[in-house]
Amino acid sequence: MKESTAVVSKKVLIPFILITSLFALWGFANAVTDPMVSAFKKVLELNNLQASLVQLAFYGGYFTMALPAAFFMKKYTYKVGVLIGLALYALGALLFFPAAAYENYVFFLLALYILTFGLAFLETSANPYILAMGDSKTATRRLNLAQAFNPVGLVGGLFVAQFFVLGKLQSDDIENYNTLTETVKQNIRTEDLMVIRNPYVALGLFVLIMLMIITFVKMPEKKDLNKKVNMLSAISRIFKKRNFVEGVVAQMFYVGAQIMCWTYIYQYAENLGIENSKTINYSYIAFGLFLLGRFFFTYLLKFINSSKLLAYLSVFAIILCACTIFIEGILGLYTLVATSFCMSLMFPTIYGIALDGLGDDAKFASAFLVMAIVGGAIMPMLQGAILDIDGIGYNDTLIFGVPEVNFSFVLPLLCFVIIALYGLRSFKRNNFLSN
Repeated sequence: MKESTAVVSKKVLIPFILITSLFALWGFANAVTDPMVSAFKKVLELNNLQASLVQLAFYGGYFTMALPAAFFMKKYTYKVGVLIGLALYALGALLFFPAAAYENYVFFLLALYILTFGLAFLETSANPYILAMGDSKTATRRLNLAQAFNPVGLVGGLFVAQFFVLGKLQSDDIENYNTLTETVKQNIRTEDLMVIRNPYVALGLFVLIMLMIITFVKMPEKKDLNKKVNMLSAISRIFKKRNFVEGVVAQMFYVGAQIMCWTYIYQYAENLGIENSKTINYSYIAFGLFLLGRFFFTYLLKFINSSKLLAYLSVFAIILCACTIFIEGILGLYTLVATSFCMSLMFPTIYGIALDGLGDDAKFASAFLVMAIVGGAIMPMLQGAILDIDGIGYNDTLIFGVPEVNFSFVLPLLCFVIIALYGLRSFKRNNFLSN
């Protein structure tokens, strides 16, 4: 009787656990940052497009640093890449202290930008490293298992955002904040920016502790120190692979859809008369479904082809987004929350499909998949621009008979259409090659 291949072997269990913990760390940063779009908008009196620059800074850092990170790790090791990532992560988080002191929005954006330099290093190294920790047949399941702990960080970040940020913002509790005198608003602004600062500073200190732990732990990996780094040759090879090229496009639209569904849940709920401090409970449910979906679909991958399952879930997400757009009221909010269950499989599965069979070129291929995270910067800005039609409110005008905040979710719907097409095309392509 043939033994089934272990998803994670005992030989790499400790490294697997340590690297998997990093997935929770960037999930935490993501969850803390999403509500900041709404928080900065109120505290600094920004419009929706200006507030969405938070996401541009956060996800733009991925685009900037992913390829340099891949080049560095190709020349050195995954562990060195992880340590640099943690150092940059901590630096960006700690820069929130002087940013709050200067009360400068650009300084906050710069701090987020540097923080995500670190996340780019971490994701560029961690994802392919997890894929390489065992048999290629179980690679996608292994990455889904590791990514299942990302929502643990999301829930933790959301908890901090609720009780240590949104719940303490004075500007969120005061009605007609814009009508206050400039002196009163300045005092409130100073206090609120310190509230926003604190979780990031605490996070920076925690990341420094993680950096010290991983520094002294032996991480087994094959080094290529004597191997010449030929980045252009590797890039030329990977861009001849359709699964990879289309995977980068699909990943960009997936991250855009994820960030839009998670960021603008607050605006959608606010249009229904629900305060931010209460909306966060819906985010908890969304992240809970995301976490449940990660484990559930990782199990299903044992029986269902990953490309086929990706296509199925994308179709369900399209239907839920359509309901979010055209069903006004609390039911529309429920369908928006439910989209997270479908999204849970997508990122690691697209990643696994795109990197399948690339061998050592996966390090550079991984960088482009991380660069695709820039979709999380571009798409929310477009959604913010839709919300600014005829004013900064969320129901200033009707588009196709629904409020602009409802209509804005046509953007994630279109993203899921592209992901569904990728799932179908990769399934047909792989099926053809295997026959």
